[in-house]
Amino acid sequence: MNPQAVHVRAGERVYRVLVGTGLLAGLGEMLLPVVGKSARKILIVLDDNLPELCVQACRSSVEAAGFDVTLATFSASESNKRLAAVERLLERTAMSRLDRNDVIVALGGGITGDVAGLVAAMYKRGVRVIQCPTTLLAMVDASVGGKTGVNLLVDGALLKNYSGAFHQPELVVASMDTLDSLPQRQFRAGLAECIKHAMISADWGDGDLWEWTEARLDSILDREPETLTELVARNVAVKARLVEADERETLASGGRSLLNLGHTFAHAIETLPGVFPDGDAGRTSLLHGEAVALGLIAASEAAVFAKFADRSILDRVRSVVSRAGLPTTVRGLPPAKEILTRMAQDKKAIAGTMRLILPVELGRSRVVESPPIDAVLAGIDAIDRR
Repeated sequence: MNPQAVHVRAGERVYRVLVGTGLLAGLGEMLLPVVGKSARKILIVLDDNLPELCVQACRSSVEAAGFDVTLATFSASESNKRLAAVERLLERTAMSRLDRNDVIVALGGGITGDVAGLVAAMYKRGVRVIQCPTTLLAMVDASVGGKTGVNLLVDGALLKNYSGAFHQPELVVASMDTLDSLPQRQFRAGLAECIKHAMISADWGDGDLWEWTEARLDSILDREPETLTELVARNVAVKARLVEADERETLASGGRSLLNLGHTFAHAIETLPGVFPDGDAGRTSLLHGEAVALGLIAASEAAVFAKFADRSILDRVRSVVSRAGLPTTVRGLPPAKEILTRMAQDKKAIAGTMRLILPVELGRSRVVESPPIDAVLAGIDAIDRR
């Protein structure tokens, strides 16, 4: 299957997102026209949990294209997504003697891409980065748009992505076969970002993405390759239009900030200790995508409570989230006051003012400054299973 190409315009630059199957085996040939003859060395920053076959396909292809390859493994977790990990990788990059013409390749999920992208932004004040996402969440969201970042630990609270930089990739290669070994829970977590994109897509060039996603959810869950390719390509195209309109998220009335739908709730709960999906006997911590799914339900309830949206939106969002195998409620939440405090500390808040993205109809959402506290509390209550 020939890859689909989605073009992302970021300022004066345009780069491609290639979506297809078996692409890592041809990565070296794809790099040559992108990075040019001046690049000699490639540092591959990779998730240490990746299957060996995936790593070798990538490495062999790049070496066959004539590049000198070094591998740098990284333990991808929210607790390790810290400046200390960036420093270690910067030191590894320097030991590999990369110069400013050389390239860093990020091979892994969203955390790996965020960290490797920040390393590329910082090393010698900026070297080129290629994103090769291997999770659904990273393919449709984290690898596209140039946001890189790590978490900060302040007064015992993990603050998501509080330190980072905008550093656009030169190329994104999303190979569907890398999803074959992805655990089912991780795969389903990535669907939360797809549902989010469907909830904002009507104003960004894809008016029927919600209906298409809802209708083909069973094929998506079966990981049917052609359906997955279309899912990823359409989601990337929506994000690409938002990035083109608002690369650095400066539009107050919408633009790229719409991609934060569900995330203010999600960031407030996903790093809390003792919070776990309802029905999870093992009481495992929330994955980012699971927290986003809960955030989408909370945002929908808040929108209904504040009379921005009809209750039918909440019903359909909750139904799709449930069908996707994502949690619709969570256990172990602290008092709502604590969650409100964490939401007010979200990095998207301005001058201490909370900003929420709330749906107004299926496919359309809006920015709401200083949302009614009762509506926010209603959103929290909608996902709280005590």
